[in-house]
Amino acid sequence: MFLVDSALAASDWDGINAAIKKILKKAKVKILYMGKWDERKLAYDIRRVSRGTYILCYFKAPGTVIHQIERDLQLSEKIMRALILRADHISEKDIEQKIPAVPPEQRQEQVTTETGEKQDTEQTIAEQDITDFSFDEDLEQPDQPEDSPDYETEIEDEQEKIQ
Repeated sequence: MFLVDSALAASDWDGINAAIKKILKKAKVKILYMGKWDERKLAYDIRRVSRGTYILCYFKAPGTVIHQIERDLQLSEKIMRALILRADHISEKDIEQKIPAVPPEQRQEQVTTETGEKQDTEQTIAEQDITDFSFDEDLEQPDQPEDSPDYETEIEDEQEKIQ
């Protein structure tokens, strides 16, 4: 993920994309996906800039070139910040889907209830009562040594001591 100045992104989007691609091509990586993810107000100013545009990029590269990519990104004047993470758990099918930049509290996900109806997550959670939750009685309890006292026995012993 790359962070660039929003004003620069608005005026020279092709130039920013070309700069990122040039850095990645120099390292001989295969770009799987690259696109604008979101534009947001930054938590703090970076280089006197208060708004930033995030560019999400998936690429395949050997681990030995990551240091070179990070160095080139730091030297670039167009890119304010960069974060490179390993994403082996994401399939190429998932990469092709657009990832919304919506905070979780605003997301309206659909869940299937026990009756098979689809409802919004927020509505389902609001309607559930804590008494609706049941625990599996079949769960295995940890074995207690036979010589260890029972919890109820301990309580009875404590009550006898108090009296």
